[in-house]
Amino acid sequence: MSAAAPPAASAAKSPAIRDSQRIYSIAELAREFAVTSRTIRFYEDEGLIKPRRQGLQRLYSAGDRARLSWILRGKRLGFTLAEIKELLDLYNVDRTGLQQMRELLRRSRLHIEELERRKADLDAQIGEFKDVEMHVAAELRQRGVDPEGD
Repeated sequence: MSAAAPPAASAAKSPAIRDSQRIYSIAELAREFAVTSRTIRFYEDEGLIKPRRQGLQRLYSAGDRARLSWILRGKRLGFTLAEIKELLDLYNVDRTGLQQMRELLRRSRLHIEELERRKADLDAQIGEFKDVEMHVAAELRQRGVDPEGD
């Protein structure tokens, strides 16, 4: 979950360096990630991304784009914004990304455990409903009523 590192200084402008120096508008990022500009501004208000300003216009770097990608992925995975911020901020502490990866691994394992517990609970609940369904359908048939009818 490492955020984009700052571009290396180089005299020759390779495509990778050009991409790392690219600036994005809020509209471009909103369109690319299929979110609203308001969503991106919300993440900015929460301190998850910090675009440069040029007058009233927000200018997003490749690093901001990478952070936004991870924010959205983290949300899809069920991480809270606080967890996402902590994970992203670890990159600022350790540019190797090792601390960040260890913490992501630890938290992912916790999420997996919780999801597996919830899945077991859901499976048990489904089993109970199937038992109810079977008994009620049998009782209806015994009374001469088609369980599938209205």
